[in-house]
Amino acid sequence: MSKRQKAKLSRGIQYAILILIAVVIALVADWPTLIDTFGRFDIAVGMFPEVITGALKNTVIFTALGFVLGLAIALVVALMRLSSVGVYRWLATIYIEFFRGLPALVVFLVMGFGLPVAFPGFLLPQLVIIMIALGLVSSAYMAETIRAGIQAVPKGQVEAARSLGMSSSRAMITIVLPQAMRIILPPLTNELILLTKDSSLAYILGSSVDGRELAALGRAEIVNTANLTPFIVIAVCYLIITIPLSYLSRVLERKYGSAEPGAK
Repeated sequence: MSKRQKAKLSRGIQYAILILIAVVIALVADWPTLIDTFGRFDIAVGMFPEVITGALKNTVIFTALGFVLGLAIALVVALMRLSSVGVYRWLATIYIEFFRGLPALVVFLVMGFGLPVAFPGFLLPQLVIIMIALGLVSSAYMAETIRAGIQAVPKGQVEAARSLGMSSSRAMITIVLPQAMRIILPPLTNELILLTKDSSLAYILGSSVDGRELAALGRAEIVNTANLTPFIVIAVCYLIITIPLSYLSRVLERKYGSAEPGAK
């Protein structure tokens, strides 16, 4: 048997096993109970249009604000990480390791409940708290991504800029950062997807009806209906956000991933 025939036979066996597993699951599963627990059409319909006009919109807003703040912090931290000043490098390293090591849930709890205890009378709007928490969660990861992107730009680009009389800061802003951002666009898109899912932790802070995001709305509907169908609706809503972002990430990776750093 040739190598190609063996490969074809191996794929056929794998497909047959997968089909067999799917058939067994379909035959063994208690479909009436599953549909009644997770697929109540009347409950799903009752969540509209609030799930779109309110919860989905708030999730997008929280994610966008957190991403913008996180990107701004990450850029500063990444530049500090690459600084020739030792104190800046140490501070940036401590920041990155600290927030990469903390679970996102802890960050939300500290921002939402720890700060008011530590600083009595210092109250921030909930939107600001969520934005800061998401920004801190994402900035540590994005800082390392940006640092890697900056280091991927050939040193000759900086040397050429300096030979033309540019200062280090001007060369970084006008030459290095534009090329680095081109390199890191795909991983930043992936970070945006992760941040979208992290925004679900905002429900632990509590919110008004108008301020609920997808996870908070789903939790409230599950309590009201004593049914898990809202989980399925919320999951579909998250997919509505993340699938286009995943496609965008793949497009950017195909467009920029194989390009040489600094290429025109």
